Amino acid sequence: MTQNKKPVYGGQAVVEGVMFGGKHHSVTAVRRKDDSIEYYHLPRKSNPTLTLLKKIPFLRGIVAIIESSANGSKHLNFSSEKYELDPNEENHVVEEKKDSKLAMILGIAVIGVLSFLFGKVIFTLIPVFLAEFTRPIFSSDFAQILIEGFFKLVLLLGYIYFLSLTPLIKRLFQYHGAEHKVINAFENNLELTVKNVQDQSRLHYRCGSSFMIFTVIIGIFVYTLVPTEPIYVRVLNRLALIPVVLGVSFEVLQLTNKVRDIPVLRFLGYPGLWLQLLTTKEPDDKQVEVAISSFNELLRIENETLIEERAEEIV
Repeated sequence: MTQNKKPVYGGQAVVEGVMFGGKHHSVTAVRRKDDSIEYYHLPRKSNPTLTLLKKIPFLRGIVAIIESSANGSKHLNFSSEKYELDPNEENHVVEEKKDSKLAMILGIAVIGVLSFLFGKVIFTLIPVFLAEFTRPIFSSDFAQILIEGFFKLVLLLGYIYFLSLTPLIKRLFQYHGAEHKVINAFENNLELTVKNVQDQSRLHYRCGSSFMIFTVIIGIFVYTLVPTEPIYVRVLNRLALIPVVLGVSFEVLQLTNKVRDIPVLRFLGYPGLWLQLLTTKEPDDKQVEVAISSFNELLRIENETLIEERAEEIV
């Protein structure tokens, strides 16, 4: 495969659509109620500080997570709005919201980051208290860490499974599968037709779902370095180590993607792929059409930016 020589694109499923992000832009395509496809374009603003931090191992993962949470929230809000609105009545609603658009987008970005951090804290602390209840039976530190990891895994899988039973989330997971299929087709140098894309796997080594399972696994190893009692020390350690676990997990995710074509090492990414069996579903052709449209629009905008940059260099 030649995917490592290609630009790296990421993506995210949104309500009735797919978002793809590149070096300079991110684009969402959504299917409206009248069956049309509408796009949302968000330029990536250059920040020297963030650019520097993204080059530092372990720190770059935390920066990438926060940035993707903020940007992803904006795209998710756009898709939710478009899904709820009737295209024939939209003009009136848009005029009412125009003045507060910037404030709303900024607010959504903050909420997206805070929601991620709050969720991470909750999923980190609940297993701590559940494991503590088993201390009379499993008293050693190592046993406690394993039990804690077990409860964290059960909570994660249970949460995703029950979410997937709702019609809206099931369709979201189908669009997630469509996103992966498009990326796999692109990385395999295939023309982006519905048939070619549908023939691809709905799983991908670089998926955020894989990142979630790696935080559970990496956490088990990291927590062996600190005490598990008394309980308040355990809680403080878990909170303080959240950035460490996130940073290391991100590096592991990147590593598994780099070695995925090496037979002996590709199994390192299997836990993440197994979790994706829950977080992705097989999409229908119309959902794949939306994903292809989103990706093609991103490629078009990215290529235009590249041409402009080269023209400026010549001048």
